[in-house]
Amino acid sequence: MSEKHYVVQGAVCQCKYSVAPQTDILQVKTHSKHYANDNSEKDKLIATDKEIGQTMKKNTFSKCKKQPRGNDFEICVVDVTEWSGVYEKVTYSNNGKALLEDSKATCSKGTPDCISIINHGQTVELSEKNIQNSSPQILAEILPGVNFSDFEEEALLINNTQNE
Repeated sequence: MSEKHYVVQGAVCQCKYSVAPQTDILQVKTHSKHYANDNSEKDKLIATDKEIGQTMKKNTFSKCKKQPRGNDFEICVVDVTEWSGVYEKVTYSNNGKALLEDSKATCSKGTPDCISIINHGQTVELSEKNIQNSSPQILAEILPGVNFSDFEEEALLINNTQNE
């Protein structure tokens, strides 16, 4: 799994059969327990292969090339039937396997693996634990001129006197 991110609620997906390439947002509806990169545990639920059916925010990618209607196409209604390329080594409480950024979905109207993940949905979130575990040398490289031992707020207080 090296260098691959877990997919979380809010991931951006796209179907290769969309007439005008549009995206939709993945919604996690199968559990409310497992989070990634989310200290408050409210936004970034880990998506699993159990996210089946209408699991997108708008449930459409615009018009679908797989559904011709005269000179036009029917409006897409996302209906995920399965996911491929999941992380097999971990099983979550919903008996699902985690989706990875290169996982793909099959829609009932498309072909296998027609829906791709464009953005995994994770964002960097700095926590107090990150600050406590930070090396003073690395912080000095990233933020030159900032002496964290001068801060009075406990969350920002780091003993980096080694560099003084």
